[in-house]
Amino acid sequence: MSDYIVQRANMVECQLRAGRVMNEALLDAMGSVAREEFAPVAMRPIAYADDSHAFQGRVLVEPMIFGRLAQAAEPGVEDYVLDVGAGLGYSSAVLGRIASAVVALESDGDLAACTRRALAADGSDNVLVIEGPLEAGCPEEAPFNVIIVQGAVAAIPPVLLDQLAEGGRLAAILRPGGGPGRATIFTKRGGVISSRIVFDANAPYLAGFEPKQEFVF
Repeated sequence: MSDYIVQRANMVECQLRAGRVMNEALLDAMGSVAREEFAPVAMRPIAYADDSHAFQGRVLVEPMIFGRLAQAAEPGVEDYVLDVGAGLGYSSAVLGRIASAVVALESDGDLAACTRRALAADGSDNVLVIEGPLEAGCPEEAPFNVIIVQGAVAAIPPVLLDQLAEGGRLAAILRPGGGPGRATIFTKRGGVISSRIVFDANAPYLAGFEPKQEFVF
């Protein structure tokens, strides 16, 4: 048994279950996707560490935080999912094990090409990689039942919320002032968006979603 397989099993038992990730479909998905194959080569030895890793403006979110965030978003077998800032595709591969179909949104062409190769090697044939500005979402494929943002954000662009289907959920880590973050779920019901904080969580900012610089004269 390879060291990565052992690390993956330990991640499920010692990080996810211990961190209150209880959804069995999600646990099975995270236990079956080779996280190291979706990490930059230099990061593969620490792919299963209980920490988030930033690379090229993207974030490989800590397993427990990603698991709890995805669990709160409640992806189901009939759901259409938008994965914003998919990076090298780990989160998209996991979500693809659970949902009907996933759009992995990437603005970086080189990353998108690597993501396509990694997802093809993984056999994730229900994940479509689309290139475009992350903050704009993917209006041509909307509406989505679930939208998940990979990394912290200072605010949610209204255009992303507009792409939620009725009853849809958007999950993100909000860090509006650069301090501690909070995993938050936005839900659309009757055309109205409501939000609730799920748990405290920290992660690096997804590039382009940092707090705006304010100039004082």
